[in-house]
Amino acid sequence: MKNTIAANTLIQYFESFAPKSYALEGDKNGLMVGSLKKKVKKAMVALDVLEKTIDEAIEKDVDFILAHHPLLFHPLKQIDVDTPMGRMIKKAIEHEITIYAAHTNLDVAEGGVNDLLAERLQFKDSNVLAPTYTETLQKLVAFVPASHAKQIREALGAAGAGHIGHYSHCSFSAEGIGRFRPQEGTNPYIGTAGKEEEVGEVRIETIVPANRSGKVIAALLKAHPYEEPAYDLYPLDQPQFQRGLGRIGKVEGDHTLASYVEFVKQALGVKTVRVVGELDTKIRKAAVLGGDGNKYVMQAKRAGADVLITGDLYYHVAQDALMAGMCVIDAGHHIEAIMKEGVAEKVTALLSENGYKIDVFASTPSTEPFQFL
Repeated sequence: MKNTIAANTLIQYFESFAPKSYALEGDKNGLMVGSLKKKVKKAMVALDVLEKTIDEAIEKDVDFILAHHPLLFHPLKQIDVDTPMGRMIKKAIEHEITIYAAHTNLDVAEGGVNDLLAERLQFKDSNVLAPTYTETLQKLVAFVPASHAKQIREALGAAGAGHIGHYSHCSFSAEGIGRFRPQEGTNPYIGTAGKEEEVGEVRIETIVPANRSGKVIAALLKAHPYEEPAYDLYPLDQPQFQRGLGRIGKVEGDHTLASYVEFVKQALGVKTVRVVGELDTKIRKAAVLGGDGNKYVMQAKRAGADVLITGDLYYHVAQDALMAGMCVIDAGHHIEAIMKEGVAEKVTALLSENGYKIDVFASTPSTEPFQFL
């Protein structure tokens, strides 16, 4: 197992499930400070990058911070090291700490912020609340010697092929005979130059998201024993699957708004919430959207939700929700901190699967700006 990794390679593994293409237009994602060419021994996952986040990274010899909220939301005209922002940037550069942000792409991603929230809230039959990205699908057909079929199926699945709903590594295989005649100057894995060869082969078919086709083909070529592997890639004219913000699902148990508020507080680890709606309202279906969910209150209602759990609720949006008979639980923006542990575990697993033993852990200090008295 390798104990260092190039920062850009680490990001490639992270973006295998949260690619930049998922981000909303104009969002601030990617490199904030530092270099992606450096070697990383220890990485930290944070919700926000504050000075205490940088100080924790320095204390724990962290090389790389993967943050959800971008350090630089607005362009800087100058870096004044006497300001809080300038001081943070100076500290990060002096200690060679790279800071990378994954914002709405991590909100949208399968296994990202909103899936983690829906899982914690025990949603049943969870689906996307507000679609923002449509995935174009392709069909990959590869012809491989039977001796390598299992190895190649595993390689394709690990590269992102074969995902259908909540199932991974989906494929179909059929046996047949492959024929070829190696030409002069070739070095065939099977057969002899100038002589026609027949080989028992397996036809493997699987689904590939278009934005991962390059990675999947590279995995196929690496795992395939032939000099010139045969494969086809077809566009699919069928319903495509969607990614998006928020999740909506059925609520377990018999809840009124009052009892569901208590469940939400316990599930998300918050002491205080703001609530809109009649407390005796029956809650059978709920939606959750991490961060600022003001734009999605009515969308949640139209989708059949009895309540939306979100943050940063505006006064007049709350009034509109109340008049429309829609319940809202404002549990705060900071509930997105659930991503720290979830992303650290996901990245650790991805790195381990690919031969890396890198310390990836969640930042400890709370970055909640509010006090509840």
